Amino acid sequence: MPSYPKVVYKEEGMREGMQIEDANIAVDDKIELLDQLSDSGLKNIVVGSFVSPKWTPQMERIDEIVTRFTPRPGVTYTALALNSRGVERARQYSPPLTIERDPYPRLSAHMCDVFTRRNTNRSQMQEMETWPQRVAQAQELNVKEAGIGCNASWGSNFLGEFPVDSLMTLLEKEHNMWDEVGINVRSVSMGDPMSHCTPAKVEESLYRVKERWPEIDHFRLHLHNGRNMAIASAYAAMRTLGPDDTLELDGTIGGFGGCPYCGNGRATGMAPTEDLLHMMEDMGIETGVDIDKLIDCVWTAERIIGRELYGHVSKAGPRPKTVDQLYDMNAPFIETLEEARHFKKGPEVYEGGIYPYREPITSPYRERVEAGLPAFDSADGDFPWKQDWFPSKDE
Repeated sequence: MPSYPKVVYKEEGMREGMQIEDANIAVDDKIELLDQLSDSGLKNIVVGSFVSPKWTPQMERIDEIVTRFTPRPGVTYTALALNSRGVERARQYSPPLTIERDPYPRLSAHMCDVFTRRNTNRSQMQEMETWPQRVAQAQELNVKEAGIGCNASWGSNFLGEFPVDSLMTLLEKEHNMWDEVGINVRSVSMGDPMSHCTPAKVEESLYRVKERWPEIDHFRLHLHNGRNMAIASAYAAMRTLGPDDTLELDGTIGGFGGCPYCGNGRATGMAPTEDLLHMMEDMGIETGVDIDKLIDCVWTAERIIGRELYGHVSKAGPRPKTVDQLYDMNAPFIETLEEARHFKKGPEVYEGGIYPYREPITSPYRERVEAGLPAFDSADGDFPWKQDWFPSKDE
């Protein structure tokens, strides 16, 4: 059985998702969704952004959302703030908000100079010019541990693919600055705003970081899903890191989200939370999240924004694992997405469908399962291997 890292998951739908949707979505609807998310078992929820409504009008009424939603005990609520003014606005609502501070003072830069100019109106060089000041501030505070990081880590829609060698060179330069002042590096972050992550690149990047700096044990990945690689890349990360590591991941219910600066708009997306956590549970990683309630959240989000989202578990349902979750053997054809929702809504959604069977379907395997037995015995067991109707190896 593989040993996985400790995974800390953050739900970003209220920020990453809503920031690319219609600015006129009602505050009441957003609060309804936030309250549903709070009841799902999620432990970390980003409620939105304290940013200029001139550039992000979807967040203009964030103050109202924060004052009216119902916080739940045990849930950490945070908000994005890109400057000191945003931080001060957020402080007015703490609690319920937790003012998020990176536990590691961090040096970071975008690999893509074009994207950072579009997104932050700064060049890559201007980002790097802040490094000496950050290091000096850390020294003044007598900081003992720090972090390194990069964004657009594996490629850009404006400059093309970036080899992992280039990523490692940037991280090396950041690491060297901390080394020069005797501050240990324990954390690395890698962002992917333009959906260039792949499992192979993520695996290679994390492997090389661990090989180069074994003392780094805290990893943060922000993976976008415009090319459907985010979940596979997250899986690669979980398989690459070990039980002594911590891995921070994030995503959005339904996989919605986007960036107006990257060139993909709503197609950018993120890993659908319900799909990623469903996979993690199957891997034996406990999430504490009720997938059924998450699916309700997705359906609420779809109603609010007026279209289907991109996840799969919310459409096909979780894999049936108990007798009461098994599908009816004698259901008619299931053809539409609405009919597929029978896993939650019941048989009424497919009533009147095409029924091609002359006789009701029965199965000895189903009878066993309904009796609490496995569908198949082990290889040295009786069923079905030693049944009269099962082909014998001697025949």
